[in-house]
Amino acid sequence: MMGSAVLLHVIAVVVWVGGMFFAYMVLRPIAADQLEPPQRLRLWVGVFGLFFPWVWISVVVVLATGFWMIFGMFGGMGGVGMYVHLMLTLGIVMMLIFFHVFFAPYARLKRAVAAEDWPQGAQHLAQIRRLVGINTLIGMVTITVASGGRFFLA
Repeated sequence: MMGSAVLLHVIAVVVWVGGMFFAYMVLRPIAADQLEPPQRLRLWVGVFGLFFPWVWISVVVVLATGFWMIFGMFGGMGGVGMYVHLMLTLGIVMMLIFFHVFFAPYARLKRAVAAEDWPQGAQHLAQIRRLVGINTLIGMVTITVASGGRFFLA
């Protein structure tokens, strides 16, 4: 069962962090360079509309499998290394940032695009971009802690 939990946990992390990395490092610069604000903002509403359900699924899977491993396999927080505590803390910070993005600037972006208020939409997209950039960095640190933490933070 531990193998299944680890597999699902890693897949969910790859979907979430990999999706943010792709959006931030690949799609964003191309969209900014090649699309006018109305097309760019509509593109991002569509991209987020397809990506965010996957993030919600990833959040649920990461939490469920993570807590299952901690409490079902290792007997609780006292049975895991410091790196697991750090990984959990960073993961929760990432989830809180995502919740904020989803319920605040993304909701405002959708409203601005629907109203064709391109300057407001651009402001909301810029806020999302900053938060996704921060979350991508936290995600990379979390992956580093997860993969190497037992060797350096045991």
